[in-house]
Amino acid sequence: MRNDPRTHGLWERSAPPAPATAALEGDVTVDVAVVGAGFTGLSAALHLAEAGRGVAVLEAEEIGFGGSGRNVGLVNAGMWVMPDEVPAALGDVHGERLLALLGEAPAAVFELVEKHGIDCEAERQGTLHCAVGEKGLAELRERARQWQRRGAAVRLLGAEEAARLIGTTAYSGALLDMRAGTIQPLGYARGLARAALAAGAAIFTHSPVRTARDEDGAWTLSGDAGTVRARHVVLATDAYASGIWPEIRQAQVHLPYFNLATAPLSDNLRRSILPERQGAWDTADILSSFRFDRAGRLVFGSIGALRGPGSTVHRNWGRRAMARLFPQLDGVGFELEWYGQIGMTENSLPRFCRPARDVVAFSGYNGRGIAPGTVFGRALARLVTGELAVADLPLPETAARPVRFRAMREAWYEIGAEVAHAAGARF
Repeated sequence: MRNDPRTHGLWERSAPPAPATAALEGDVTVDVAVVGAGFTGLSAALHLAEAGRGVAVLEAEEIGFGGSGRNVGLVNAGMWVMPDEVPAALGDVHGERLLALLGEAPAAVFELVEKHGIDCEAERQGTLHCAVGEKGLAELRERARQWQRRGAAVRLLGAEEAARLIGTTAYSGALLDMRAGTIQPLGYARGLARAALAAGAAIFTHSPVRTARDEDGAWTLSGDAGTVRARHVVLATDAYASGIWPEIRQAQVHLPYFNLATAPLSDNLRRSILPERQGAWDTADILSSFRFDRAGRLVFGSIGALRGPGSTVHRNWGRRAMARLFPQLDGVGFELEWYGQIGMTENSLPRFCRPARDVVAFSGYNGRGIAPGTVFGRALARLVTGELAVADLPLPETAARPVRFRAMREAWYEIGAEVAHAAGARF
């Protein structure tokens, strides 16, 4: 996309083609305008169209251009924070409601994949959260306890069983979450778009919204060559928000994340690493993630931006770190690389806000966009149709307030990851 191989890398190379779309021209009137063609916006559009509403999606670039087409592809349950911290932050009602929704969210993803025949390399083998040292194991032990108390299908693995499933003895244990799995994320986004179009939604790509005017009980969203007039607006831009309602972006700190992909590995090498095809990530402060795609490429990622000196630093770190985990891959290089931005909130939890009349948004996924984006998009559709009230949502309404020292914090994340990775692979 944008003739830049570092935006979507492997996912753009291997995803099924996007459905045919065009830029907005002329004036369109619908019930709901959706801004952003990622997981949240496309899920909202699909569910709104299935409910009989007229929907137009406006995407500034291409389907899945933002975080939806760049991420690792782990379909995880819950958020980064410990389960018990969620009701502590949101209150018991919203906290437990959010945990229940996000615990079931991976199933909602896989159900949509099956229902609409989405070609996205879906694997429902669970995910492995890998413990770095005794501190990491203690963290996972507590995380397992809190999820199991809520009836979740998670299991703490000791070092020996973890080594069998991961393919390395570098970790002291792992948390196996059988609710979760992996997908090809850009393929999933394009599949959602195809399903939304089939249900009657309109999708306009290369159609940035320049202005938004509240006129006579409806919104007029103006682009370069046309307008969309709608009673309701679903704002689904998350970390890639720009232009209208900039507070969505200002309330988040960007955390860069990159992925590197090998060429397809031999059958022998594939059998020695993640033999049951779970996706994995670890408990390190500057974490690593790894998984296979359908063709047998190992996708290896971490925090950092592939630009300037970071391109060389992170690529070299990736080779060292991968070989330290899996010595059989010593000398194996990467054929593809890409990166994007994760929107982080101050409490590491997503937010629901209404920046203007009849404008609704979920944002701040903190690196957990696939399953939450899917079910939050569905929730926004149900809110707009009146099936849900604001009080029924999984999050309380909050104002989108600018993060203090945002630019400094973003620079610190990027530079800090470069410094850490330049120092070497640490486990």
